[in-house]
Amino acid sequence: MYDAEIGEVIGSSNTEFIAECALLHNPPPFGSFIQVKARETIYAVVCNAYTHSLEPNRLAIAYHRSEQELRDEQPQIFELLKTKFEAVIIGYECDGAVRYHLPPQPPRLHSFVHTCQPLEVRRITSHFWFLRFLMGVEKAPRDELIAAAIRAAYAVHAGERSFLVKAGKELVKLIGDDYEMLSAILHRIQD
Repeated sequence: MYDAEIGEVIGSSNTEFIAECALLHNPPPFGSFIQVKARETIYAVVCNAYTHSLEPNRLAIAYHRSEQELRDEQPQIFELLKTKFEAVIIGYECDGAVRYHLPPQPPRLHSFVHTCQPLEVRRITSHFWFLRFLMGVEKAPRDELIAAAIRAAYAVHAGERSFLVKAGKELVKLIGDDYEMLSAILHRIQD
């Protein structure tokens, strides 16, 4: 499950990358932890996903049929659609240690993207420095992204309440006196 390719990098920079999904309508969950293994393993958090037509400047049209009816009647439609996702880079692995800063090189185009295994998520979220990268994201609502990433990390920390307490303390340091944002994130984590 975790070793399966979930996407392929089709655009990259030192701060983020775009990948095309291996399967239509099947991006990794928003806020989930993923990795690209190339020269070094690059860790990232999914911050956006979308499905669109392959032809630029052409929107899909409504056929007023169920997906199964369309697949039966016009299967070629689905060959013209692609699902993509975007991820913000939160660090990389070098010499067996996780580095919580941007990698020296962006992920290579056509590198495969994989879901991080639970032990990897525990390792990369044992420190909360990854939250600093999420604070700078502009492609998605920051409070939603931060809460989703913390929920994803909490799920693999086996319900350790101390993890949530530490996350809350780190958020207070990062957010400062923006009570509205802190409140929004904490509320979304509890959901």
